Amino acid sequence: MNAAVMGKVVSGLIAHPNELDRKRIERALSSRKRYRYVSPNVKPVRSGYLIESLCCSGNIDRDGGLIDVAVIHHDTMSATWRLFHKDHALGLWKFHSIHRRLTAAIDELNTDPEQVFWQ
Repeated sequence: MNAAVMGKVVSGLIAHPNELDRKRIERALSSRKRYRYVSPNVKPVRSGYLIESLCCSGNIDRDGGLIDVAVIHHDTMSATWRLFHKDHALGLWKFHSIHRRLTAAIDELNTDPEQVFWQ
């Protein structure tokens, strides 16, 4: 896949997304607090990662289809990670939080104290 499709190019290298961090996120999601019985997908998107999962609660998709859970976006200018959740009623991504480290963004996603990700 070329750099234009995968994300920003930094010094000839693609910063994000990359396969190493995609796998890191995938492994880390196994320690989430809610909906542990489904296996989320982590897909590369421009400058970040999309997390999607089957809807087990029926709150969003009564048929249990694949739904968007979160987007983790890397901002190269500020060297921060921005976490977004999906407002399924409006069909829009909403900003949730900003983190200096990818692990902090994943921790927020895994604990989901406001129950906005794993619905």
